[in-house]
Amino acid sequence: MNGVCVLGGGLVGRFVATTLFERGYKIRLVDSDSSAFTKIPKEIECVHTRIDLDEGLEKIVGNCKVVVNCLPGRIGHLVRGQLLSIEGMSVADLAFTSEDPRDLDELARKHTSQLIFDVGIAPGLSNIIIGDAQHRIGKLERARIWVGGNPQKSDTDWSYMAPFSPSDVIEEYTRPARIRRNGAIITAPALTERHAVDVPGYGRMEAFLTDGLRSLLDTIDCDDVAEYTVRWPGHIQRFIDLETIDEKALIDAWRFNENRPEFTWLAVEVDSDGNRNRWDLIDKGKDGWSSMARTTGLVTVEVVEMMVEGVLNIDGVHPPEVLHPHAERFIQMMRDNGVEIWD
Repeated sequence: MNGVCVLGGGLVGRFVATTLFERGYKIRLVDSDSSAFTKIPKEIECVHTRIDLDEGLEKIVGNCKVVVNCLPGRIGHLVRGQLLSIEGMSVADLAFTSEDPRDLDELARKHTSQLIFDVGIAPGLSNIIIGDAQHRIGKLERARIWVGGNPQKSDTDWSYMAPFSPSDVIEEYTRPARIRRNGAIITAPALTERHAVDVPGYGRMEAFLTDGLRSLLDTIDCDDVAEYTVRWPGHIQRFIDLETIDEKALIDAWRFNENRPEFTWLAVEVDSDGNRNRWDLIDKGKDGWSSMARTTGLVTVEVVEMMVEGVLNIDGVHPPEVLHPHAERFIQMMRDNGVEIWD
């Protein structure tokens, strides 16, 4: 097999496809919406089709060596089993789903295939950083993640535009958040534990619990772990005050405006033995690509390259924490591409 097939041509999928093409890969981009094929190199093979699970995916992915799953969560999990049933397939997976992809580990090993899931910014790079910190420091007492992609300035409306599938944002806002407290995994309502945070260069914003820890709940030796989404003040209260959730109306209201300046901020903080380590990342977009597409997609692209190189020749289904030995590679790669990271 050769080449890379990207399933899903949203903001992140197009960035991943274009960046891999610019790095010399043969790319196939698959989407049910033909508008996904605009503003990408004409040499990329575009397949305009709706994925039909009854017909199978093997014909769509063809002879590609690696598949990138950039599909919305609602269908993203459904394709995993079929992909992992293709002998020797490697999957870099970005689909944000409630299902745990590790349930497919036995299937993947049976077919000597591999899947690394949550290969984005958070989850993704945040997991790699925390995994590396634990490897270097040992048991962690506390870990916190703050992340958000937002307009650079607030407004009198939602002060937000969705840099990835709006339906996944709604899912993020409504799914109960799993966190770890006093060594035990507990479930807390999403959008709780609201608190103010100072974002470098942007001032006071608001953070609240969301269900972003995922695999970190059982792979990291830490008694107190939580992840918070960050938005401009007033945004989440407006969502909470909705009497009913009209998904179509929110998708329209949160539609991404490529001409509006935006940024992504990630902060990872760990405590151990009275010492605190912290990493901050900020990106404002570049070359017409949004900051969230870049910060998410660059991690994905690096995982694809490592799969092609054979660096990640590990059968089965694995969380991004397995990439912690390569933490410096990811951080340096982000810096080389103009993302600000400091610790």
